[in-house]
Amino acid sequence: MKNLHYLSLHEVADLIRTQEVSPVQVVEECLARIEKLNRQTNAFITVLANEAQEQARQAEAEILAGKYRGPLHGIPVAFKDLYDTAGIKTTAGFEHFKNRIPQKDAAVVTKLREAGAIIVGKTNMHELAMGTTSVVSAFGAVHNPWSLDYIAGGSSGGSAVAIALGMCFATVDTDAIGSTRLPAACCGVVGYKCTWGLIDSTGVLAGEQADETILKLASVGIITRDPMDTALVLDVLADPDKKTDASKKFIDKFNKKAEQRIGIVTNFEASNDVRDAFDTAVKELRDLNFTISEIEAPFDPNLDMSAMDEGRKTASKNIFKDVDVLILPTTAGSVPKIDEVGDNAQALSPQNTFFTNYYDLPTITVPCGTDKNGLPVGLQVVAKAGEDCSALQVASAYQHATDWHTQHPSDA
Repeated sequence: MKNLHYLSLHEVADLIRTQEVSPVQVVEECLARIEKLNRQTNAFITVLANEAQEQARQAEAEILAGKYRGPLHGIPVAFKDLYDTAGIKTTAGFEHFKNRIPQKDAAVVTKLREAGAIIVGKTNMHELAMGTTSVVSAFGAVHNPWSLDYIAGGSSGGSAVAIALGMCFATVDTDAIGSTRLPAACCGVVGYKCTWGLIDSTGVLAGEQADETILKLASVGIITRDPMDTALVLDVLADPDKKTDASKKFIDKFNKKAEQRIGIVTNFEASNDVRDAFDTAVKELRDLNFTISEIEAPFDPNLDMSAMDEGRKTASKNIFKDVDVLILPTTAGSVPKIDEVGDNAQALSPQNTFFTNYYDLPTITVPCGTDKNGLPVGLQVVAKAGEDCSALQVASAYQHATDWHTQHPSDA
């Protein structure tokens, strides 16, 4: 099947379920993409080709025997190299962790293994997740697949590249100031950060010293090519006790028309090219007959971590008094070149993303245009804490009314 690697996760899952395509074929396709493209993009730190092939054969046998586990069964996935994988090095892109091999899987790794997903590797990232460029890494800079001279964004740069180039169908990441959404926007894919605590983050560099502030800000992230795919992964990873929807399944909401009230953020920072892409996206959303009004977002929170919990409750109540979701650009400017960012860890500004971490607002970015250099631009959809599916629904409605997600880097 031509370009199997660029199908959505849910499309491939249907083909696997109906036995029209084998997990072995899907995995081989993704491994071929990695073999062909990883040298120039540096998306993966570790590639698990032999292990993935064996898992694919096992998945194929289970499915043929009538033991289909669900939509993730036989699907190639990857993990940001911040999540522990038993017996497989987990480095965080850090020189001193180059040979760090954990003994236990992170919680998200365990859940995806149990769902039958196949791990093809660990993705490259900004060192210790402390930057937005993915240029600083013990394994070298990650390159944007649309133009190799440009950054991929960070800190989950390798993951965004892997999804953009069809190297796998989903990645699991982290997002403390925009670390999932910024690279997803730069690479033209879908990046989501959940409500804090909705997904168990146990096993992020377990046993290593961690900054309590970062732990409070960071949520688990997921990168895919379609919000519906994000919902499928979320249904596997989310803590059932933390779901607010009575159906207990995020994917069920996609069978219903999105009717959320949208607040267009007016006080964001953006270059002219990003603003133009956003303005066009707003017009397209108006054509979908959403109820739309204008609103200002609290971009500069008082960084008092001791008052964060109370601030989160107040902010959610105040921001979403008259709207259900906010929309705004993901990045504040065009994607910079690798040789321009130097040691500036935040050369790609998190101005439009960080406030959602501080106030614990689930957020998703989808592609909505290109900047002055022809690189992707992202549209963010932000929802109230605990209302993750509202953001996913609006993002899905927009994405499937446009064609930005059908465009791929020139290699395709």
